[in-house]
Amino acid sequence: MSGTLFVVTTPIGNLEDVTLRALRVLREADVIAAEDTRRTAHLLAHHGIATRSLSFHQHNVRTRLPQLLARLQAGDRVALVSDAGTPGISDPGVELVSACVDAQIAVDPVPGVSAPLAAAVVSGFPLIPLTIFGFPPRRAKDRNHWMAQLEGTSHTLTFFESPHRIGVTLREAATVLGERQIVVGRELTKLHQEFLRGTCAEILPRLRLAKGELTVVVGPMNTPNIVSAPPDKQNESSAVDYFGYLTKIAGLQRRPALAEAARKFGVPARVLYAAIENAKRSGT
Repeated sequence: MSGTLFVVTTPIGNLEDVTLRALRVLREADVIAAEDTRRTAHLLAHHGIATRSLSFHQHNVRTRLPQLLARLQAGDRVALVSDAGTPGISDPGVELVSACVDAQIAVDPVPGVSAPLAAAVVSGFPLIPLTIFGFPPRRAKDRNHWMAQLEGTSHTLTFFESPHRIGVTLREAATVLGERQIVVGRELTKLHQEFLRGTCAEILPRLRLAKGELTVVVGPMNTPNIVSAPPDKQNESSAVDYFGYLTKIAGLQRRPALAEAARKFGVPARVLYAAIENAKRSGT
């Protein structure tokens, strides 16, 4: 009798974001097929799991795939994990799952946190439909085609980018996205988690070099830019209070806190800045 392939989602940053079922499956598996065994070892050690792991990544798919299929056909339980998040979403895994389906081997999902969904649900954009684009290609021809697809997608979409290339990508994307609102999420679920909101052009000056992948969510076409909406005094007062919360409690620096408070309450940044200064002078 054939075994089972378990597609196991692992944390994208915060080690607490792992389900009890995922830990049990990893503990009971005969082997763990990991994108990077060194990174997976940290998670296993943290939870006291001694299951043996072997590498399964884009560079060894051709040799490793028949080995894993043979183990599954012999009755083994194989847990498939990527470096972070859900295998198969811009990570190795699709090939093995497809091969198991063709061979009539059971495939069992063990769901959990996903970077594109984590960023999308806090974007404020409508999420049905939602398209995941993965990483932008590096070759010019493929990249141009990818950007054209970006431009042609009218609903909410999300993609990934490295910290060293995010600036170049946003500059290129600005030419096709124009005034469409985006959210850039970095350090998701970690201590220094941050979300930058605005257009590509507005976010570019606020980017700082960060570790780890960034997740970009692009809002649908014709999403109103609420920063430009005419403010009222109640919104202005709420924005001042929220700015205080972001800087004093949440630990945000003044500039990103100002931008976020302005965006949230529809108050132009210059108006909010003046209101904050007035509040400081009046001692409120």
